[in-house]
Amino acid sequence: MINVCISCDDNYAKYAGVVIASILLNAQEDDDLNFYILDGGISDKAKIRIDRLKKIRDFSISYVQIDPSQFDVYKNILTHKYISIATFYRLKLSQLLPKVDRVIYLDCDVIVRKSLNEFFNTDLEDNYMAGIIDARVKYKPKWKNTKYVNAGVLLMDLNKIRQDGIEDKFVEFTQNNIENIKAGDQDIINFTLDGKIKIVDDRWNVQVSSFLSRSSFTKDPYIIHYIARQKPWLFASYNHFKSEYFKVLEHTPWAISSDDKIKWGIWNNICSFAHFVKDKPLFFVRPKFWEAVFKTIF
Repeated sequence: MINVCISCDDNYAKYAGVVIASILLNAQEDDDLNFYILDGGISDKAKIRIDRLKKIRDFSISYVQIDPSQFDVYKNILTHKYISIATFYRLKLSQLLPKVDRVIYLDCDVIVRKSLNEFFNTDLEDNYMAGIIDARVKYKPKWKNTKYVNAGVLLMDLNKIRQDGIEDKFVEFTQNNIENIKAGDQDIINFTLDGKIKIVDDRWNVQVSSFLSRSSFTKDPYIIHYIARQKPWLFASYNHFKSEYFKVLEHTPWAISSDDKIKWGIWNNICSFAHFVKDKPLFFVRPKFWEAVFKTIF
């Protein structure tokens, strides 16, 4: 059994559906997939659409109702505007999923390109989680040699987290450091569990926002994570791997209609390039651009 958890409200149900579809499309024949959706207000209509993904292959799914008052301690954290309270739900997973011992947590802005079996069965040794180094660690000198992980893709030992009262420690850290928390639950997880998160292969969370901005220039990402504001579902987004997102979307009830394919195909790509040039007019003189070209082609 491979347990996967995603958190969303009705606005993000579509994107959660694409995540699930990507997992189903790339699963091995013997993968037994069990999904837990932390339900921040998903409509019945969206749930019916998610259930239709069983046409790809069968899976189990449970919706976990959320009491927002459980997360009052996190409401006053000042962080990025696009981060909602739903992102903090993962901090109480051991409580919300009391019968689950191990789970992969995924943000709604990822797609999976490989069976999750290998990642799910990672030997965590004495760690509470496994994750992938955050993009900032690689590109900002002040983060050098730190093991700060991106919280969008995590393998979590919920049994060990329960046994050691880690959720209470998350709350305690927040109460004592609320003015210094800049990246929401990601800061809380990293600073509370410093030294107790196992680092795994970068390909399990390739964080990307443009051709230049990627945490890894691998040509074979196992999980693509569309970080920051360049989400592939936004028109004129210049996210490098956005075509991979649309390939998965075609297999879902939210597939683009034939009438809209020109808009989201040719015109989207033209506007994407124009948007990229406007934002980064001197991209071709940056050493990082030529590094990206070399590693993407060769």
